[in-house]
Amino acid sequence: MKIGVVCDTHNNVRNVQRIIELFNEAAVERVVHTGDITKGSTLALFAKLTCPLVGVYGNNDLERDALDEAVADNGFTFQDPPLRLHWSNRQVLVVHDPAELNHFDWTAADLVLHGHTHLYREERKDGQLLFNPGECAGHMTGYNTVGVVDLTNLEVELLKF
Repeated sequence: MKIGVVCDTHNNVRNVQRIIELFNEAAVERVVHTGDITKGSTLALFAKLTCPLVGVYGNNDLERDALDEAVADNGFTFQDPPLRLHWSNRQVLVVHDPAELNHFDWTAADLVLHGHTHLYREERKDGQLLFNPGECAGHMTGYNTVGVVDLTNLEVELLKF
């Protein structure tokens, strides 16, 4: 199973529209958002994905009523971190801020996803992958990235835009 990973879109509608195109073109089976969407109207745009969207809320997701309404209206699954998933015989853990990993045991996860830093991170240890696709909010035009992770082998492909 290939999953898309996106973080910290911070209400950049143009980037969100491009991210949706990239994930649909890559034929990912699910997309994970690691938080900091900021507005419900921006989250609702993800309804154009051709696969389910799941995720966690970040520290800038302050308009929770509007975000929760977009989640309910579009059949998304979002919660406060951590989010634990079991997909394709893999344990996936999703948080927003990597500092949240200090508060619980995450060593059993095969794949740990986070955002918050806007910095690319791909660390591997003992068969585990810790991953943040990096900048998605448009602060660095031409350097925006989202990730595609193949859960079969935990290989990562970065999609730049």
